[in-house]
Amino acid sequence: MNLDSVRRVADAVLYEGYILYPYRASSAKNRSRWQFGVLMPPGYTAADPSETSFSQTECVFEHSGQPALRITVRFLQVQRRTDPAGATWDEAVEREIEVGVGAADLLGEGLTSEFSVAGGEDREPDEGGYTVRRREPLAGAVCVRSTLVTGPWQAVRLRVRVENRTAPAARPESRPAALPSALVAAHLIISISGGEFLSMTDPPIWAKPAVAQCENIGGWPVLADPDGGRDVMLSAPIILYDHPELAPESPGELYDGTEIDEILTLRTLALSDEEKLEARATDPRAAALIDRVESLDAQAMGRMHGTIRFRGAARTSEPGPDPGLDVPWWDPDADAAVSPDTDSVIIAGQKIARGSRVRLRPGARRSDAQDMFLVGRIAEVQAVLLDVDDNPYLAVSLADTPDEDIRIAHGRFLYFATDEVEPCEAGS
Repeated sequence: MNLDSVRRVADAVLYEGYILYPYRASSAKNRSRWQFGVLMPPGYTAADPSETSFSQTECVFEHSGQPALRITVRFLQVQRRTDPAGATWDEAVEREIEVGVGAADLLGEGLTSEFSVAGGEDREPDEGGYTVRRREPLAGAVCVRSTLVTGPWQAVRLRVRVENRTAPAARPESRPAALPSALVAAHLIISISGGEFLSMTDPPIWAKPAVAQCENIGGWPVLADPDGGRDVMLSAPIILYDHPELAPESPGELYDGTEIDEILTLRTLALSDEEKLEARATDPRAAALIDRVESLDAQAMGRMHGTIRFRGAARTSEPGPDPGLDVPWWDPDADAAVSPDTDSVIIAGQKIARGSRVRLRPGARRSDAQDMFLVGRIAEVQAVLLDVDDNPYLAVSLADTPDEDIRIAHGRFLYFATDEVEPCEAGS
């Protein structure tokens, strides 16, 4: 199974919050790092109950009699860098642990697979001495158990528990001291053969009781097959939706999925030369980020500005044109799979499409003082659009308004949900 697209999403999870704008060690937000999916050594969690040494993923799958799992545990190992002046910075090394679980173990007594990650030290000549990178040894276990789901379907509630069993040479007295012995940003990619996973957010009716019994600690499993299949689960320490994808307009990792790429990119470009120099010296990944942002051309920046995807019932198997310099990002011709001239939606039993006239009835879902001036106005539909949740919206222009053609030419529309308008009778 090709998991490349799943890994791209998982990589965004792996490095979420790794280093935040303005990407400098001196920044206050970068002095308290590693917040997501941190599995501390048990010796530290005994003194600090706000931390945990394990994560637990539970989900439900149905099978045909001989299911098997491939579990990939992914996390970061902290690598502490010390320069000749004694300044320290925590870098990270990616780690993966693979565990195969056959039908006998999966439907029987379960399986516990222990693992270890070697420590080490690297010394690099530097001005005035050596830069030292040190890694502590890690130990852990992946524990897999299952419970049969009662009912007419062959379904199983799966539990995968990842435990940090590292025993540091000395008991850590603080969080920074414990981090080199932690599994950071720990998450799972679970693939199945001989069965299919069920959605944890939208399970079939018969499976809802079993899904409700699942207890997830430090991870939330979602269907991750980009083609809409049910062969892969991604259990992440941040909440995602089923079949998550990275926006194709995103030019690269900014380590902050809560920000808007365009805004964060522009803010990064606005850093002074001295600030950029400090960021580059802070971390190799920060240096690569600064270089990538500075190399973006106008086309890449334009794609980040926003994309309108029109609702289209007809789809073509032929690939659309490459959105190059001849086709701006905002031009519908950049995507041959949409047809703004013919897309439509049914409202009150009538087909509403471009050119239809509707009467505005705003106010049902929001409190906007401007709406009082629009209630009852007649508008002409310019396009039927979809939001990110596939809910239809209408882009409209006010009818019989002077200079409205100028606003239409510039794409300056008003936007309403389908329950905020009503079809106009012919001739109105």
